[in-house]
This record gives sequence, C-alpha cells and structure tokens, in this order.
Amino acid sequence: MHPRLIDRRDFLRGAGIAFAAAMTPRALHATAATDAVYATAFQKRDGAYGVGLLSERGELLFQTTLPDRGHDICFEPLSRRYVVFARQPGTFAAVIDLDSRNPPLTITSAPGRHFYGHGVFSPDGTLLYATENDFDNARGVVGIYDARAGFARVDEFDSGGIGPHEMLLLDDGVTLAIANGGIETHPDFGRAKLNLATMKPSLVLIDRRDGKCIARHELPPELHQLSIRHMDIDGSGTLWFGCQFEGAEMDHPPLIGRARPGDRLTLIDLPDHALGSLRNYVGSVAANREAGSVAFTSPQGDSAIVLDAASGAILSQRNLKEVCGVAADATGFMMTTGAGAVIQPDGGARTADGIVFDNHIAHIAVTAK
Repeated sequence: MHPRLIDRRDFLRGAGIAFAAAMTPRALHATAATDAVYATAFQKRDGAYGVGLLSERGELLFQTTLPDRGHDICFEPLSRRYVVFARQPGTFAAVIDLDSRNPPLTITSAPGRHFYGHGVFSPDGTLLYATENDFDNARGVVGIYDARAGFARVDEFDSGGIGPHEMLLLDDGVTLAIANGGIETHPDFGRAKLNLATMKPSLVLIDRRDGKCIARHELPPELHQLSIRHMDIDGSGTLWFGCQFEGAEMDHPPLIGRARPGDRLTLIDLPDHALGSLRNYVGSVAANREAGSVAFTSPQGDSAIVLDAASGAILSQRNLKEVCGVAADATGFMMTTGAGAVIQPDGGARTADGIVFDNHIAHIAVTAK
C-alpha cells in the first residue's frame, strides 16, 4: 500500500472519539459517508491560516489553526498523525494527532535552519525526515526527528545540493529522492533568490540510514536555471518531476521529466500549447499508480495536464484558475485551487466556504473494500 494511504474503515475507526468530538454533526455525517480523505493547508478569508481534512466531495471535515502559512503534509498511518510543514522559509511544523484532543505539537526548526515545506516518515513511523536550509552555509540538509521522543531533532545529513524542496521515500523503504532546486535563499533577504546566475539543481538519491549518496542526477548546463521542485513515483517505480524556470521569461524550456530506475533523467517534449500553458512553472506533481497517469499543475498558468505514465503522451489538459494542489484518487485526480475550489476526479467542482487552498493536497485514506 502507498505510504500515504490507509483503508477508510481503519481511518474512521482509529480516529476515535476525540476526532469526532471536534467535528460538527454535518461534518461527522460527511466523514462517515466519504470514500476518501485528503489533508491540505489553507488560508481563511480573514487572513488566518489552518490545515484541515476534506472529503472527496470537497467538504471540510476537520480543521486546526496554524501559526502561519502551511505547505505540504505527510501522513503516518500507524500512529494516525500527520505533519504540516510551514512554507519556506518557515520555522515550524505542526503534528496533528487524530486520536487526541490535544492541540497540535509544534516542531521548531533548529538554530541556523529553516524548513523547506516537505518531509516524509520512515516506514515504521519512528523517524521524520524534513528538507531544510543551512542558510549561513548555503547548504541543503535533511533534518531527522524522533517521533517517539516528541519529535526531538536527533541528526541531519547533507541533501546533496542547495535548496532541497520535495522529498520522497522510494518503495524500498530505504532510498530518499530529494529535489534540490538549486536556489540559494537566506531569511535575512526573505524569499529573494540569491544565486540565479550560478544555480545547479539536482535530483539526488540518498540512503536514509546513513546519509550516503546513492545517485546524483543533474540537468544539462544550459538548463541550470531549471529548478527541480516537485515529484511523485508511478507504478513502475519511475520518478516524475516538475520544474520552475528562473531564466528569461521569453524562453520556454521543458518543465517535466522522469528518471527511470537505473537510468538518467529524461525531459518530456510537450506540444507548444501545453508547455506554454504552464508558464514556466509546475507547482505540484501526483502519480496515479492504478490509472497509470501523472498530473502536473501550474497556478501561474491556470493549467492542469495529465500524462500517460508509460508513453508520456497527454491524456488531458484543463484550464483551472490558480490550480495547484493535486492528489491521486481511484478514478483520477483531486485538485484544489488558490481560488478556493475543489475539483473532483469526475470533473465536478465545489467552492469551499470562506477558505482558499495552499499548494498541496495529500490523499490519506482510500475506499473501504
């Protein structure tokens, strides 16, 4: 089973009284009827930030306040906890326990470090790995946190590049895939990009047990400003990635690529109209292992593109205002937008009441069988 997913019956049974007590009767009814549960960060219309759970129909089932803007979420099915990371250069991550009435546990980044918005759990749920910035040394690191000891930070290792963003655990349970975007930042300069002329993005495979580099992939020198940012893994084990171009606006390099096991990176040549619709920016990537497809979203281009994972051919393309969050569903993809819309796999849409969604959405429960 995919590490982000649990059976719906187990999710509802395990969530327990505390989870149910925090929900309105309407939300509780929706939870009992839902076939899927998704987690996402959001912002309320009044400016407050939060993280919540959605049904596949876009109903908000549960929500918790965050101190600032959230980014991605990783879920640990054994303990039924999920972690939402602050948007870079954020210094907090919030751990939400579905079995507890206690407020979220806050992880604070170590001195000289900040989070890059993504992380993963070890297969047994005992360790949390987070992409971080050693900003004074312009070095990407992976922070390691002990989930059995209040998420105390116990170690770190080099990410193999500058600006690590999304990180995935491969199906072997050992190998971490890290997208080093190549962009140097420092909190003294906010989100300013300090090294655009000398960027060196990479996709690195690292053994999580000792931090040793297994493989390193780099783009050709002429594409050194193509920042590798987001990834997912399809049913064949192929790693798909999406990029954000930091070069001249009139240039349109390929933005989507894949790395098959034991092979080099390959960039996908999209038709001009499809590539142009992304406006040099891929905001999120999701692979649907059952359907054999991969989705790429661009909030800059108001575009969502779905490719066939085997051939790389375009299966569909939609114009969706500020679309970014995307997660695989049994029949397709669930998407969320910065305009507050939830786009269901069947193409239906629902507008959330009083909230707008952040960049990512995680599918954390599947249809009961």
